[in-house]
Amino acid sequence: MRHLEKDQLARLTPCRFERIEEVATALAEVHVELVLIHPFREGNGRISRLLSVLMALQAGLPPLDFSALQGVQRERYFAAVQAGMDRDYQPMTRIFREVISRTLASCKR
Repeated sequence: MRHLEKDQLARLTPCRFERIEEVATALAEVHVELVLIHPFREGNGRISRLLSVLMALQAGLPPLDFSALQGVQRERYFAAVQAGMDRDYQPMTRIFREVISRTLASCKR
């Protein structure tokens, strides 16, 4: 937890990046690292998503919509967490780009 605080949280929060790509990258890194260190098997995704929503709000985005992360997408999410074990945050960054895009599109309706 101390490493997360001194590295990712110190660098990436408050999340005030202007470009969506920068926001997605920051969200992905913090999300994966928190999922990997959270002490409980159940609940770590919920806490990580809650932190992602907070960071998105800091960046001026609306609350993120994670509802599409079901079925096949859920397996893709787990694979992205696995990739993060090797500090490869690109798969999770792609997922967050999609979440942000879907969230923004639903706000325009």
